[in-house]
Amino acid sequence: MDLRTHYLGIELKNPLVPSASPLSRSLDTAKQLEDAGASAIVMYSLFEEELRRNGGPRYVDIGHTEARSYIPDYQQDQGELERHLEQLQRLKSSLAIPVIASLNGVSLDGWVENGKLLAEAGADALELNAYFIAADLEQSASEVEQRYLALLSELRRVVSIPITMKLSPYFSSLGNMVNALEANGANGVALFNRFYQPDIDIDSLQIASRLQLSHSGDHLLAMRWIAILHGRTRLSLAATSGVHTAEDAVKMVLAGADVVHLCSTLLLHGPRELAQILEGMERWLEASPYESLEQCKGVMSQRQSRDPGAFERTNYVQLLGGYTVSKEGWR
Repeated sequence: MDLRTHYLGIELKNPLVPSASPLSRSLDTAKQLEDAGASAIVMYSLFEEELRRNGGPRYVDIGHTEARSYIPDYQQDQGELERHLEQLQRLKSSLAIPVIASLNGVSLDGWVENGKLLAEAGADALELNAYFIAADLEQSASEVEQRYLALLSELRRVVSIPITMKLSPYFSSLGNMVNALEANGANGVALFNRFYQPDIDIDSLQIASRLQLSHSGDHLLAMRWIAILHGRTRLSLAATSGVHTAEDAVKMVLAGADVVHLCSTLLLHGPRELAQILEGMERWLEASPYESLEQCKGVMSQRQSRDPGAFERTNYVQLLGGYTVSKEGWR
């Protein structure tokens, strides 16, 4: 079965790409993912916090009045940075598939230089994961957006390899933001970044941080937006969060995704789960009327749908009004 796809200008043998996770910290596990059929791999993220040393706060003007913002002043932990670059080089020399480096942070200082170093170390592309919560009540939506665009523009100025932006679903006009990213040099977007939410321990009255892995079905929001964007942007589209089964992955491709990122299901079940998902996609394609995965990409997108408005606004009255309440199990 022909499962080939193109992502960030790179031809891949299939759309299954393990996303940034601890799995790529081990060269052996990364090789297992490749053997299971991964067409590329996103390396575990280089986190801004891991590189910080003590430093005082300051304001930095990064060339855009709206984006002038609080940025921690820090010296980089060269040991951590060196270890990360060495692992990237080991992955590149040991794997036959593309290796995408991941940057996770929001500050411009030093971040552009780190992107340059990752590109020089051999990364085939960069995934910029700007993990930013707009908790400042005085900061406007346009200021938040400009923060992303300024970081992207500066990074594009110093690297020539493809850049994809991993976005949250919380932009007030996501489509317009995607257009702005394209205009500022992005090659792709990954939808969506899954922010891990703090919890409250009601016994100790403390904030508790617990890792909550995704579940099959969590992919629906990303699928909806990929279906809206397909054919309306030149950017590559990556689907991430909540893809656990072959059916989930096929849905994403039908909506218009170029690649499907896998993480939680691989952490739960190991690298061999990727082979199971790949086999399921092959079986679906063999039974379908399509000769290749590329041929069926986006056939269920908004542009192809007989009911394009279904992606813009769910008919709440019909869905909720037609719901039948089952009293079985009530107490």
